[in-house]
Amino acid sequence: MRYNGAINQKLVVTMSHCPECGDALTCTAESGNCWCMQFPNVLPVNDKANLACLCQTCLAKKVNAQLSEIYQTYTANELIRLAKPYAANTQLVDGLDYTMENGFMVFSAWYHLKRGTCCGNGCRHCPFGKSPDSLVDQEDPFNNVG
Repeated sequence: MRYNGAINQKLVVTMSHCPECGDALTCTAESGNCWCMQFPNVLPVNDKANLACLCQTCLAKKVNAQLSEIYQTYTANELIRLAKPYAANTQLVDGLDYTMENGFMVFSAWYHLKRGTCCGNGCRHCPFGKSPDSLVDQEDPFNNVG
């Protein structure tokens, strides 16, 4: 157990391995402050296997797969409401908010939904180019994009 001196709070640190890829990971979820809490809470919990901590890469893949399904059934306004609670997370998450292509950041539909409005730059994964009641099209299944 460690203490976070900045806010004088106990941090319960758990060392484990990702059940998907085997990489070592550190979890502080029991303290209520873990890197995984930046991810949207969209994964169904239907058995104990889903409760295991995943590394950031594997969690991003699972969340992106679930978001891909959600993008096909929710309207743009519903998706914005889903993303709004995560808008305050200013630290971008690689594999969730963006991917790197040829040295450039490519923002995902999730990033744009957290932003809440269209920037008008014609972004590849912009979910706002349609009427408010239309569904977000799925273009790139790995990058959770519309």
